[in-house]
Amino acid sequence: MFPTPIEKRSLPFNISYRVAVWIALILWLLPLIAVLLTSARSTADLNAGNYWGIPSQWMLVQNYEQVFTQTPMLRYLLNSIIITVPAVIGAVSLSTLAGYSLAKFKFRGRMGLFAAFIAGNFVPFQILMIPVRDLTIHMGLYDTASGLILFHIAFQTGFCTLFMRNFIVGLPDELIEAARVEGVSEWKIFRHIVLPLVRPALAALAVLIFTFVWNDYFWALVLVQSDDVRPITAGIAALKGQWMASWQLISAGSIVAALPPVMLFFAMQRHFIAGLTLGATKG
Repeated sequence: MFPTPIEKRSLPFNISYRVAVWIALILWLLPLIAVLLTSARSTADLNAGNYWGIPSQWMLVQNYEQVFTQTPMLRYLLNSIIITVPAVIGAVSLSTLAGYSLAKFKFRGRMGLFAAFIAGNFVPFQILMIPVRDLTIHMGLYDTASGLILFHIAFQTGFCTLFMRNFIVGLPDELIEAARVEGVSEWKIFRHIVLPLVRPALAALAVLIFTFVWNDYFWALVLVQSDDVRPITAGIAALKGQWMASWQLISAGSIVAALPPVMLFFAMQRHFIAGLTLGATKG
């Protein structure tokens, strides 16, 4: 019924498994290593065609310094923070409230409403490009941080509600009913009973949504056109000129853009893993 642990498999299987893991790891890290090496190359090195070898001249400090002094990278980074943090807080807050309502309240049309949240996740976002862009223009939200924040909250809430409802539905109904019998208000039940119990799930969801919103490129390209609002994903693409591209600066900017989600994951790793495995075992 359950897969055999790797330690109990045959010696040839163990050896082939460990070799395959290292091969997969190297293949996965190879593009990242190439970007990291490119961020330390000089322009002469790139013009000479040295794309994969060891840089003949290490320009690591100089390239990263130029990214922040000669490009609007700091502005892009700040824009991403301004957009991502409120979007994560809004989506997680609304979805936790909606998930609690759908999981613990009995009302007409509950399953239909839950199905609507699920169905929204299956709509291809590319077909919404023109309607969403026109809507933001008519509402005066085009090329604004508020427009991107509201958009991400609206589009992430469906997945977040599905995520949180499935966790909250597993909480014992007897615990909530006992609090209601004692006269505790629904808001206090939600705040003092439900939230502490689903804290690992909240942490896992926050990391996921932060990564989704931070790495978004499509909507940042569709709904934003000025450097004052452009997040870092679209800002890196803007570093490429019409006639030439400073690939060492683009690579350095890409490394800078990847650091916040990675740092957040390692900071929340314990809660993230606990949230994903919550309810996986019984007893």
